Amino acid sequence: MKELPKNIKIIQAPLAGISDIVYRKLIREFSKETLLTTEMLSSEALVNNQKSLILSYDKCEYPLSFQLSGHKPHIMARAAKIICDRASSIDLNFGCPVNKVVKGSDGSAMMKNPNLATDIVKAIKDVIDVPLSAKFRLGWSLDDMNFVEFALKLEEAGVDFVTVHGRTRSQMYSGHADWGKIGQLKGVLKIPYYANGDIKTIDDVKNCLKQTGANGVSIGRGFMGDPHFALRIENYFKTGTVENPPTLEEKIEILKKHVSGEVELRGEKNGIKFMRKFYNFYISSVRDASKYRQVLVRIDTKDEVFRVLDEILSLHLANCG
Repeated sequence: MKELPKNIKIIQAPLAGISDIVYRKLIREFSKETLLTTEMLSSEALVNNQKSLILSYDKCEYPLSFQLSGHKPHIMARAAKIICDRASSIDLNFGCPVNKVVKGSDGSAMMKNPNLATDIVKAIKDVIDVPLSAKFRLGWSLDDMNFVEFALKLEEAGVDFVTVHGRTRSQMYSGHADWGKIGQLKGVLKIPYYANGDIKTIDDVKNCLKQTGANGVSIGRGFMGDPHFALRIENYFKTGTVENPPTLEEKIEILKKHVSGEVELRGEKNGIKFMRKFYNFYISSVRDASKYRQVLVRIDTKDEVFRVLDEILSLHLANCG
């Protein structure tokens, strides 16, 4: 069986409508060791149509995991076989909490049916030769937190590692991820486990690992507007030093590269529209950030976006001076 690089410490968590090829390649520019992950791929959609934009990837992204969702073992196995040759690993989405996903019995809904989840794992393991992982939550609700039992069942079925988000499905994204709960897996699992949820600074990384005892961290929204964060985490693991985040000038240069990449991938109209969800993350630290965001989300051309970004930087530098 193919193997991932040893001792992976950082996983870029999949985010639907966010973690496309452009986003992932930006992270890879800063970190050579982070395990990148595609957006969630519907197994049924993949079996019926193998031309999805979500399948776009570049060799520079490796190691690269492809995430699958679904609840039918035979369909999940067929989908896994389709992507196996291009994947460094395959991840199972047993954690997505959004209504349209769980209504179809996918995502977090799988935590209410652990036997079906293990059937999916076994079916996929029979047809792939790459590592298989699964991402899930603490449980369906605060009254039904079965993540320890769920993890043990997946381990027994053949999963190679797991990632746990520190909230239940009923919590969605409210409150704070409960890292302490994830720590209940320490000494219970033989396979590696990774902690996910609300990790946005190096202090968060330190505290999360201390509370969870996890093998590493999985970062989702912490990378939005700050792909450089992957390098700071990587260097912290190697040297123990905490580096400063990028300056506003550096962040705007990264943002311009992000905009250019999306325009190249999707065309100007769709690329600029796609980028609107990112602006606030990149410019949140500047004065009048909300005002500039309102301007940026109404712009339709790359040149105009760049003009506003240059204006933001000029005013920032003038205020700092």
